[in-house]
Amino acid sequence: MTQEDILKALGNVQEPDLGKDLVTLNMVKDIVINENNVSFTVVLTTPACPMKDLIKNACENAVKILVNKEALVTVNFTSNTTTIRKDNKNILSGVKNIIAVVSGKGGVGKSTVASNLALALADSGAKVGLMDADIYGPSVHIMFGVRGERPLMKEGEGGKGLIVPLERYGIKLMSIGLLVDEKQAVVWRGPMVSSAIRQFVTDVDWGELDYLVIDMPPGTGDIHLTIVQTVPVTGVIVVTTPQLVALADAKKGIAMFNQAQLKVPVIGLVENMSYFTPAELPDNKYYIFGKEGGKKLADEYDIPFLGEIPLVQSIREGGDSGVPVMMSDDLISKQAFIDFAANATRGIAMRNAEMPATEVSEVLEVSGS
Repeated sequence: MTQEDILKALGNVQEPDLGKDLVTLNMVKDIVINENNVSFTVVLTTPACPMKDLIKNACENAVKILVNKEALVTVNFTSNTTTIRKDNKNILSGVKNIIAVVSGKGGVGKSTVASNLALALADSGAKVGLMDADIYGPSVHIMFGVRGERPLMKEGEGGKGLIVPLERYGIKLMSIGLLVDEKQAVVWRGPMVSSAIRQFVTDVDWGELDYLVIDMPPGTGDIHLTIVQTVPVTGVIVVTTPQLVALADAKKGIAMFNQAQLKVPVIGLVENMSYFTPAELPDNKYYIFGKEGGKKLADEYDIPFLGEIPLVQSIREGGDSGVPVMMSDDLISKQAFIDFAANATRGIAMRNAEMPATEVSEVLEVSGS
């Protein structure tokens, strides 16, 4: 066996999402051959790659069938999360992908989805940050059990003061709820809110991240425009529930980011509170808010459907107690978020491979917003 033999064989193994072979994509590294033993490393596009086992089996079969049926094949994995930023990287220079989680209306569980998405990504080995951009109704600090805690300051380059985000369950957190008294309402006009959001981006030491998940406020307003004008958002994930009212508002969120001026692709749509599953009947599904509304909406707008999140008591309890369901023993709910995160990372990798580079939007006003 030679390295050329191995590479020729692996040239027949397709990366399932990107549609090209591993060798063309330059994903095969460090081939080592010792008699019948061969090992190599496959560089995945994300630590959260859901196709790892499929790729592993395909590589082993390719070597045994096309090179040496007696070969003992060891496939190692590493990852280099893809990014395709076009800006000058003066802002969030160490962040590879910026994902905004949005909804057309409040009450659909957007913050719950954003929080557990961030945790599911981190659970797969990615470096993740979570920014709560809902200035008027912050909730991330509650969901992660850090109420009352305050972030520290550090000195950055040129003596600039930087906020050090809190760390919890392996991810970095920042929320206005960490900076203001919970008993005080944030009564700010639009420019003050936009200024605070810019500070969360420019004055927080986010460091090196594979993904920065931004929990956006509901609707389509100032904060959304400020975010896309300040940082190059890789894409947005839309959260809805099966109800007709929620679906109608989700359409507005999709329509906002589909406008050409914003240059922000929709990674996909996830349906929260899809069905009710009682703890004592884990195999039963009751579609109390309707069935497959989110999937039909995704099909209507030709965007990926990323998954269904059940309505179960443990998800609500986790948000209230400061221990998100991804950190609990509820295997059914955890698996729903893991599957959703896997579909999201696949969508992000495909977006980075197939679409133009991420840019900051320069539009000052968007029609109809």
